[in-house]
Amino acid sequence: FTDKDVYQQSFNPQEYLREYYRLSDSQGKTKTFLMENLRALAKMFSLEGLRGNTLIDVGCGPTIYQLLSACENFEEIIALDYTDQNRRELEKWLKKEAGAFDWRPVVEYVCELEGDRGKWAEKEEKLRKKVRQVLKCDVTKANPTEPVSLPPGDCIVSTLCLEGACKDLATFRSALRNISALVKPGGHLVMITVLRETYYAFSNQVFSCLRLEKNEVEEAVQDAGFDVRFSEVHPCPHSDIRFDCDAVLSLVARK
Repeated sequence: FTDKDVYQQSFNPQEYLREYYRLSDSQGKTKTFLMENLRALAKMFSLEGLRGNTLIDVGCGPTIYQLLSACENFEEIIALDYTDQNRRELEKWLKKEAGAFDWRPVVEYVCELEGDRGKWAEKEEKLRKKVRQVLKCDVTKANPTEPVSLPPGDCIVSTLCLEGACKDLATFRSALRNISALVKPGGHLVMITVLRETYYAFSNQVFSCLRLEKNEVEEAVQDAGFDVRFSEVHPCPHSDIRFDCDAVLSLVARK
């Protein structure tokens, strides 16, 4: 199991972004894994009732892709991540600092899904304005944002986070209960989780992943006080040696 201290010491957000968040690789092959997830997020955030004032992103990492469809439906966004350098990398993009990752191709793709590829710059500005806070969090704590206490939001989104942060199923179930406190009754949880994955790798480093089945994720979500409203599984490309996931689960649940 890759402990959180390892993330803090050796997770390199720039390398991670270069490896996983370019729409096509150096050979010009498109990243189907990323595109599938963008399509799933667009679909989930277009479901009825997925709107409100505050969206909380649990385990944002150094990425914004998970907020691109969401930012149309919420007035403010609070991004949470354990690793300091991930939050710093995100801040770089938010503040348009030199050396920030270029998300434009990904933003253009999402705008295309939404019907107007040309609106990418507008969407970037909208997202930058709406992300009000970037805070440290630890999903294994009863209050993940301790010492800060956040008022519960209308929706929490968590993509590819809990399966990396939890060493076993009991911890995963407990982490879901912890983050459920961040959302109001009647609010939503939007999740993207890899299934049957045990590792992912980039720049000669390997990070562990909790191997999960669809029913285990759904039961844990229900046990945390949610009703599953939408659940869809997409198979993963098996040709990729950088990770060993079988499929990706996209899920929406209501508290």
